[in-house]
Amino acid sequence: MAARSKARKRALDILFEADSKSVPVGTVLAENIRRREQAGDPALNEYSIHLIEGIRAHADQIDASILASARGWTLERMPIVDRAILRIGAYEVLFNEGVPDAVAISEAVQLATDLSTDESPGFVNGVLAAIATAPAGEPVPTQAAESSSPRLS
Repeated sequence: MAARSKARKRALDILFEADSKSVPVGTVLAENIRRREQAGDPALNEYSIHLIEGIRAHADQIDASILASARGWTLERMPIVDRAILRIGAYEVLFNEGVPDAVAISEAVQLATDLSTDESPGFVNGVLAAIATAPAGEPVPTQAAESSSPRLS
């Protein structure tokens, strides 16, 4: 498995843990780093930290884009693992110019294939493809802006 693929998986683990425990992702990230240091384990990959910090910094925009592209779905209705995968993919598509959209989508679909339901890869692919092809600066629907999605602070 490539280094960035592993980094995405580690970021997914942290996002999933935070969401499933209803704990801010920053708290889970700090605890993960502390545990690794105490155990003498290798440091968390820089790209994992980059992903998590980027998702935190752009949480409202990312969630709004997911909601706008996942018509008929709320964040709360999505499985936690799918929500985390979509947040990673959406961050890479929207804010990480160093990763081609096709690569970000493919990596997200692979995570969904490995870790979620049989329907999840198609769902993840459709949502991220819609985000990738949406016109830049497209207004966010009111529903997305008012979502009570799980917080990423």
